[in-house]
Amino acid sequence: MKKNEIVMKMSMLVVLAGLVLAMLVISGCTSSPEEVHAAPAASDASVKELTLIDGFGRTVTVASPPESVVCSGSGCLRYLVYMHDQDLATGVDSIEKKDQVMEGRPYALVYGDQFKKLPLIGEFRGKDDPEKIVAIGPQLVFKSGSTGTAYATSSDDADKLQTKTGIPVVAFPYGSLRDDTEKAEMYEGLRVMGKVLGKEDRAEEVIAYIDATMADLERRTANISESDRKTVYIGGVSSAGAHGIISTEPAYPPFLWVHGENVAGGMGVAHADISKEALVDWDPDYIFIDAGTIQMDGDGAIGELKSDPALTGLTAVREGRVYAVFPYNFYNTNYESVLADAYFVGKTLYPDRFADIDPGQKADEIFTFFVGKPVFSDLNGQYRGLAFNRIPL
Repeated sequence: MKKNEIVMKMSMLVVLAGLVLAMLVISGCTSSPEEVHAAPAASDASVKELTLIDGFGRTVTVASPPESVVCSGSGCLRYLVYMHDQDLATGVDSIEKKDQVMEGRPYALVYGDQFKKLPLIGEFRGKDDPEKIVAIGPQLVFKSGSTGTAYATSSDDADKLQTKTGIPVVAFPYGSLRDDTEKAEMYEGLRVMGKVLGKEDRAEEVIAYIDATMADLERRTANISESDRKTVYIGGVSSAGAHGIISTEPAYPPFLWVHGENVAGGMGVAHADISKEALVDWDPDYIFIDAGTIQMDGDGAIGELKSDPALTGLTAVREGRVYAVFPYNFYNTNYESVLADAYFVGKTLYPDRFADIDPGQKADEIFTFFVGKPVFSDLNGQYRGLAFNRIPL
């Protein structure tokens, strides 16, 4: 190689080295070390791994707060709405896609159109399709169901779904407000979900609101003497569908909170079907009807009270003390409806103790707290305006 060519090549190498050095200097002036090492975007930087114990004692590691979730099982999506994180849902089960003849879930009245547009994760009551969940690709699955029912969930169910999908599953019992044990389950479920979502404060706010509401009802009625307490019955209670007059809740929370004497109270805490003969023997002062019963032929429990000779002689029927309340159960317990029902029941039984309460306005206050909008009129419109009114017989 000629000397001139060698000199020229060496000069070119020097120029290239200089260019590389300049680029490194510029990069060092404009980027932080984190950016050089391809740190996640700001929206991801706050997402961390969280290891927690779920409602079944399972140890689960999840991304927290997650950017996408699905909710499996009856009532689970309702809790996500209570947390005000409904926009995280990226898939729903079949009941959320269905057009209901009567929609008794306040959260669905508010967000139903949004949820209907989401992909399907499987059938309702926790009958998940793992392949559909994998295709959606949420960061985690919440799974819930009511203990002691045919559609309850369990630790084993959660483990199987997690194994099949490779997606973390956080599970918990749905709970209820019928007794302290089931209330503790409910509160634990809210707290578990709140911890995962980074919404511990909201979970505690919901729990405090429920406790304060129950305390208010207790304060208004606790000193009513036993001799002055009204005897009551709730019929037509929805349970996996509409039912007739014999369907009841022995531990119906509104009766417990306002000290109405539930004539079926000696039958435990679980949903029960009684005999008509028992209702005739009890002959309660007041009868309340779950408005969901009108989905049955002949208006269900209402039709029975109008036409069944064994029931038309009941004191409450003869004296016009039969009233309608919002459905207690509609894809699990609508807690906001139960709390609203309690104020109507209290006002009906003991009007002087609830003189400052307009049940409809109170219901809207409760609905707004839980699901974000005052939907009393919309909900009552589903049931021909029967709720919180005397039923004409």
